[in-house]
This record gives sequence, C-alpha cells and structure tokens, in this order.
Amino acid sequence: MPIPEDVTGAEIDKSVRQELMSLPKTLAEDVAKNLVMVARLLDEDPERAYLYSRTALRLASRVGAVREAAGFAAYAVEKYGEALTEFRAAKRMTGSVHLWPIMADCERGIGRPERALAMAGEPEVKQLDRAGQVEMRLVAAGARRDLDQADAAVVTLQSPELASTAVHPWTARLRYAYADALLAVGRESEARDWFAKALEADQGGTTNASDRLAELDGVEFLDALDPDQAEED
Repeated sequence: MPIPEDVTGAEIDKSVRQELMSLPKTLAEDVAKNLVMVARLLDEDPERAYLYSRTALRLASRVGAVREAAGFAAYAVEKYGEALTEFRAAKRMTGSVHLWPIMADCERGIGRPERALAMAGEPEVKQLDRAGQVEMRLVAAGARRDLDQADAAVVTLQSPELASTAVHPWTARLRYAYADALLAVGRESEARDWFAKALEADQGGTTNASDRLAELDGVEFLDALDPDQAEED
C-alpha cells in the first residue's frame, strides 16, 4: 500500500513509538507509517485502513500496538472474529484490560451475546477506568437487547453515571442508549426526555439524538435538493 509523502511515522503516540523500538530502525519506521495511515483512515475509509493494518501486521505481528490497530481496523469493517483474535493477542502481549469492552462487543458481532454478558461479570471489568466501565455497561445492555431482554437492558443502563449531571465524553452515548432502550419498551415520554438530555451533552455530534427527537415530535425534514420532494411541494 502506498504511503503519502507527508506521512513520516513520527505522528504516532509516544507509547506506540516505544513499543516499536524493539524493531530494527527501518522496519520500525515502515510499521509506524502504516499505523499512521490506519489512524488517519479508520473513520473515513475503513476498508483502506484495514489494508494498511494488514501490512503493519505482516511486518510486526509481535508488537502489541500493531495487533491492537489491526483489531480496530477489522472491527471497523465488521470482521468481528478477526478483530477479537487481534484484541486477544494485544491483551496477552500488553497485559492491559482496556480492550475488554470492545472484545465483548466483538462477541456480540459474532452472534454470542451470552458470552458478552458473561464478560461483563468478569474481574477484568473492575480494572477498567470509569469510561471503560461505562462502555462495558453499554455493551451489556446491547447484549440484553440481542437476547430480546429489553426490560433488562433498561435496568443495565441505570447507574450513577447515568444519573450524574456532569458531562463526560461518554455521557451523550450513555443517555442516548438509555433513551433508545426506554423507547424499545414503550416508555416514549421518558425516552423523549432522555434523547433531549443526550442532545444537551452531545458536544461532538456523536449521536443522532436531534433526529430521534424530531421523529418523536412528528417533525419531518425535507431535502431541498431532492427533486421528488420538490415536486410534492
């Protein structure tokens, strides 16, 4: 895969750079450049990011950061079994549990929500930071819904973090998930309130809470560039 001239490899995090120091200098630079491309493309072009991750993996499969990047790239293209393999390898190499929630979500993607729920009760969860524990709660609630346990999903999301008025990077997603879970059990009025709370906290536009609110309020948006809608008007 071609590497743009403006990518030097120096853009990677210091911690990743330290991991790559175990490699010969030229090889480390090549791996770093591919990891930069994975990070750069992961959101906008996950298919290409995945290809760069495979190159990095071929060059340095014994580096934890490489296995982690390969896992995220595989996850982004919904190759959940492959992603889980890479995340497990990264966890084994680094000893860190920070990937535990996304590993559980991979289990959901594979079609094993029961395993995701089991992971939510494992000791590793207690080692997660607050953000990681919230993420684990989100995954567990999703697994409950996979199993058609909608009421249990609502209960799973009820927590001190949900009740808090403080806004954190994960607040909007947690409130949104709770609103969606409430809607799934027919508690529409409460769901609307929580979609509104999610929108208040959604400073980065990570959810479509505004669209869900409009939908509940019966507001329909017309695309001025859509000729079919223009004719109807």
